[in-house]
Amino acid sequence: MTDRVIKPVGRGFLFLDSHPVGCEQLVKGLTEQVEARTPEQRPVALVIGSSSGYGLAATVAGLARYGIDGIGVSFEKAATVRRTASAGWYRTAATAAYAESVGSNFHFLNADAFADTTKSEVLDLLQEKFGGVDYLIYSVAAPRRVDPRTDTTYQSAIKAIGQPARTKSLAYDAGEPVLQEVGIEVATDEEVADTVQVMGGEDWSRWVDALEERKLLKDGFSTVALTYIGSELTGPIYRQGSIGAAKTHLEATARTLSERDGVEARTSVNGAAVTQASSAIPGIGLYVSLLHKVLGDDLQTPMQQSIALWDQLIGEKPLDLDEDGRIRLDRWELADDVQAAVRAQWDAATQENIADVADTVWFYEEVRRLYGFDVAGVDYESPAEVDVEWPTKA
Repeated sequence: MTDRVIKPVGRGFLFLDSHPVGCEQLVKGLTEQVEARTPEQRPVALVIGSSSGYGLAATVAGLARYGIDGIGVSFEKAATVRRTASAGWYRTAATAAYAESVGSNFHFLNADAFADTTKSEVLDLLQEKFGGVDYLIYSVAAPRRVDPRTDTTYQSAIKAIGQPARTKSLAYDAGEPVLQEVGIEVATDEEVADTVQVMGGEDWSRWVDALEERKLLKDGFSTVALTYIGSELTGPIYRQGSIGAAKTHLEATARTLSERDGVEARTSVNGAAVTQASSAIPGIGLYVSLLHKVLGDDLQTPMQQSIALWDQLIGEKPLDLDEDGRIRLDRWELADDVQAAVRAQWDAATQENIADVADTVWFYEEVRRLYGFDVAGVDYESPAEVDVEWPTKA
């Protein structure tokens, strides 16, 4: 037994420990957002990046709504003598327990999605257990990537392109909101290229290559990579910056993959959300907290968007495509009246009024919830078992 009382310790939006019971309750809350169904048949899905953010939501939505079988891949840390396991580790354990409770044959692999050894292991399992795959959902948010062919390590950069930029940004000091102005440096050509290598479409394409070579693509195979466009307010640091260059490459990859026989590939443009990846980007925290202030409960959660994505992929509802063939799950966010209201709040925000014009308390609680803290119904004064096993199947 390795029970101990776990407190949120960290700096900024990064916490050193996670709470296993809180993470378990968080996944339970996700499942309760889905109208569970008894599936007539079970599609086989491969979810790359299944432990957090939109990848987690897509996994849970697929399990609950359409009874998917298959494999989820993520790269998480086990508990050590000093630290708990990562939040994604605990969320995966809870997701696996839910999958078993609803009769799904869903496996979870803890491995580097960029590695060829991981691809081989996943493909072997797909061939042995399912004979192929119907859907591939690609939702990877990693700061670096090692190319298995060259052993070159690429590091992504969060920088502007063309000219420096400045943005308002949200930070916290002892839980109190602090409005900052952050300067964004210009990325070099090498930094842009490296960011594309990490966050672009090359690894997604290599997954499809590997599946195709092993003849594991089932009839009607469909794959989608999750992406984001966002507001003009976040444009200089996101869509017009080095990250945006990677997203443009991701979209070009979708078009290239769709030219192959037996492959339908698209990007899915999701709306803004509080995730471990997005909270690290300057300006995004402020923007999302303003967006929630404007929309309240009308801000669509990752789970709501993931349900909509599965409904469209399965064919229950028609694909909502833009002129570039991207699935659009973000129309609620980019509506003219919503963006006008957010911009007005953005322009009006000062250190003196930040707690009033933005939902700073909500945002801070959401960040803590990512690590299993501030989850309703959890006794944080009681010791919790931190040494949770990774879910495996015989």
